[in-house]
Amino acid sequence: MFNKILIANQGEIACRIIRTCLNLGISTVALYSEADRNALHVNLADDAWPIGEAPPQENYLDMDKILAAARDSGAQAVHPGYGFLSENAVFARRCQKIGIRFIGPTPEVMEKMGGKLRARKLAKKAGLPVLPGTAQAVEDDEAEDRAWKLGVPLMVKALEGGGGIGIHVIKSMEDRTPIVQRTRQVATSAFGSPRLFFERHLKEESHIEVQIIADEHGRLIHLFERDCSVQRRHLKLVEESPAVKLTPNLRRRLCKLALKLGKHIGYTNAGTVEFLVAADGQAYFTEMNTRLQVEHGVTEMVTGVDLVEMQVHMAAGVALPVKQEDIQVMGHAIQAPVYPEDPVTLMPQIGEITDYDHPAGDRIRVDSALCAGYEVGLHYEALLAKVLAWGETREDAAKNLLRALLCFRVEGITCNTSLLRDILASAEFAEATYHTGSMTSWLEAGTVRALHSGANGNTMKNGKEHSDKDTAAAIAVAMALVSKSAGASATQASNQWRAYGRREQLQSRPQVSRSWR
Repeated sequence: MFNKILIANQGEIACRIIRTCLNLGISTVALYSEADRNALHVNLADDAWPIGEAPPQENYLDMDKILAAARDSGAQAVHPGYGFLSENAVFARRCQKIGIRFIGPTPEVMEKMGGKLRARKLAKKAGLPVLPGTAQAVEDDEAEDRAWKLGVPLMVKALEGGGGIGIHVIKSMEDRTPIVQRTRQVATSAFGSPRLFFERHLKEESHIEVQIIADEHGRLIHLFERDCSVQRRHLKLVEESPAVKLTPNLRRRLCKLALKLGKHIGYTNAGTVEFLVAADGQAYFTEMNTRLQVEHGVTEMVTGVDLVEMQVHMAAGVALPVKQEDIQVMGHAIQAPVYPEDPVTLMPQIGEITDYDHPAGDRIRVDSALCAGYEVGLHYEALLAKVLAWGETREDAAKNLLRALLCFRVEGITCNTSLLRDILASAEFAEATYHTGSMTSWLEAGTVRALHSGANGNTMKNGKEHSDKDTAAAIAVAMALVSKSAGASATQASNQWRAYGRREQLQSRPQVSRSWR
């Protein structure tokens, strides 16, 4: 077993990994940029190493600095968390070369599953169903012709994309030219490549992912599934386990397919196999995340398995301590990610956390790096915290999470907790009638209600009148932030998602307040 692990990440996931290492008696090394000097993960770790200025390219994406810190600190392994270098095969291979264990799958497997088309081909070869679409990258001069031949509705995706960026839907042939051009522009600016591919777009589909974990001795198991269908522009807003929309037969089938793929590619450590499930129950492989998933906590709450602990054991060469028949789902768990955004305008927020308090209880879990003095900026992942709740039933879990969100308090910056509460309290969520496209219509309905309630020129925000001037000011600030972010990172591919996401928010809705009330 390892004596010391370096965590090549920051924020809540770094704190999450540190806590498991503490339970295992493993010393931890934190990395920090100048922007993170006073961050919670720095204080929680046994040791901390400075690695540069605020931009990610100068710290958490700088392989040389990270590897030097790992070597000089005496760390035996590196845990990448999620994001940054977590799915970078080059980084994993460089760890191997200097005798430091990368806590994740092998570089070879990461390379296989890192490319979307390669992953599609491997999944298809393993016997998994895939969505009809292009088998090769589509070049600029043939993109529109290929879209015409495939027909609509159709998804056009950036080949090198990730994180839900560079995905658009073509609903009519008249729209294909502007949407293809728009996606190509996003792909070029965000990922440095204009290459695209197409897949059939499913209507009212569910996003289901299966958690797997494997040791180096040939044992591979699944830890059942998660439903991540409540999304806004491919950003997951609510995650839960088990997926209540699945029949027992379909659940067994998806889990078997995930194991089948894992065995076919020789997977080790923790990974997630993602599927889209159509309204008629047909399921299709979409991609595999070769890392710890953001929403892994809901799986831990219903199975009792600490996935980070399992990752560490698997990386150390320990055999899986459990068999498939040992894994049972107990109750229900739901997660709500807290983001720094105005819940009415949906505008991003930055600033210093002046005070913070979170809920507690046997059925509540909060993964966070928040503390007084924490600076929410533009450089890193905007996720502030993950609030999770368990219940004996789905209804119990939802009620517990609602109460927890009511008790979640952040001062100095606005966050989206009221929006999350509205989602959980909606009839659509209670009845599990939602799909990946539901948020668009829900928000549109919220806009209508806001306009009606604001006929006098005011809308409601946090129980107080919110004027059009306030809304306009929020929009102006957000647009300024977008401009600033885009200008500062025009040549930095890893930061483009921030500018893109904020730009998309502004372009995709009318300039009025949105409300779920």
